[in-house]
Amino acid sequence: MSEQIERSIAKALSWRITGTLDTILISYLITGRVQMALTIGIVELFTKCSLYVLHERIWNRISFGRAYE
Repeated sequence: MSEQIERSIAKALSWRITGTLDTILISYLITGRVQMALTIGIVELFTKCSLYVLHERIWNRISFGRAYE
């Protein structure tokens, strides 16, 4: 059983939106600058989405931990 690429992308986006909002909040609390916090959050959104999809696709090819019936 394997996931389709569309599912991996949807999972990446939903998780990254949550993570990006967290990053923006933390960045704002540290810098005190809304523009800087948004810039950090947007850059992080795209880089981590790409890395997550790549990570999912690699793990999709590994049988470790899967139960086959």
